[in-house]
Amino acid sequence: MLVGIIGKPSTGKSTFFKSCTLADVDIANYPFTTIKPNRAIGFVRIDCVDKEFNKQCNPRIGYCIDHKRFVPVELLDVAGLVPGASEGKGLGNQFLDDLRQADVLVHVVDISGSTNEKGEPVTPLSYDPLNDVEFLENEIETWYTTLVTKGWDKFVRQQKMEHGELFKAVAKQLSGLGVTEDLTDEVLRGFNEDLTKWNNEDIVSLARILRQKTKPIIIAANKIDVPGAEKNIKRIKEKYPDYVIIPCSAMAELTLRELSKDEKVSYIPGDNNFKILKELNDKEKKIIEYIDLNILKKFNSTGIQDVLNIAVFDVLKYIVIYPGGVNKLTDSEGRVLPDCFLMKDGSTALDFAFKLHTDFGKNFIRAIDVKKRLTVGKDHLLKNKDVIEIVANK
Repeated sequence: MLVGIIGKPSTGKSTFFKSCTLADVDIANYPFTTIKPNRAIGFVRIDCVDKEFNKQCNPRIGYCIDHKRFVPVELLDVAGLVPGASEGKGLGNQFLDDLRQADVLVHVVDISGSTNEKGEPVTPLSYDPLNDVEFLENEIETWYTTLVTKGWDKFVRQQKMEHGELFKAVAKQLSGLGVTEDLTDEVLRGFNEDLTKWNNEDIVSLARILRQKTKPIIIAANKIDVPGAEKNIKRIKEKYPDYVIIPCSAMAELTLRELSKDEKVSYIPGDNNFKILKELNDKEKKIIEYIDLNILKKFNSTGIQDVLNIAVFDVLKYIVIYPGGVNKLTDSEGRVLPDCFLMKDGSTALDFAFKLHTDFGKNFIRAIDVKKRLTVGKDHLLKNKDVIEIVANK
């Protein structure tokens, strides 16, 4: 799974990325700070199942604080997008190509309106951030449309020769974007089967639906702490009621995480509070008081952890599954519940067996729901935070 971080230059994209990962990236208030895409590991947060067993887990990958488990996901921060990117303006071609493997897109919008359409600094609230939502989606859908149109004459000829198997040709053309034959078959059922009767609007509509299915977008409304930005939050939600929109402050989250890393404060990502552990200097005190008053108390969190959780669990519909044994929750090194895996909702016990190891899947006998101490079969549907033991032939 790959979460793509997108947006025009200078909206706080790289700050958002660093606040999630603490990766060493360039952050500056000018266009195209990010040239090459940055990849790093972020984490989604769940209530750990260890508490149900009166244990403290010891994650092999990720971490757990106060029974809050942080499960790794890969993040991709790409170059900023400007109007006309699908035509090659700015770093558009590179930007779009970098996004091919992303499963969900987080659009970081400067909700304070302090950067214009080119990503140049302007007076806060002087630019309308609602413009950015429409232009970015249009650029990505134009990209998809271009790829579909590129092979359209070939599709029409293939339909005549292959008796309507258009979905296979479209899926092949867009396979690099995550478009499958099953998806195109499903989507094309809503269109005219005779391609000679299609017009440009039909092609655009097909591209839009495929984009929505393969690259869903949620909006991270960044810089919420800027005075007046709240009005834009209200406006953007009214204009785009079908979008998932999360108010956030990447700079606040980054500050808290860096102070926590330096052991100056105790902060669990996603919480609405923190505890000061060491004496702070005057500048740090001023910043931390501002964050507490204008972000945590007002919005209940910085919003950054919410963005990742919503992207993975609500939009992509993933669940978390732990491997474990009925009689033993530890591995060979004594670590309690050391692993947990993100699985698509609707996954079965057999799917989980293959996730753990190909041999477990091929030699599957049965699975055991550890919480219920119940034997289940290969078609058993898994639920979020299940602990599953796989029994297989050796």
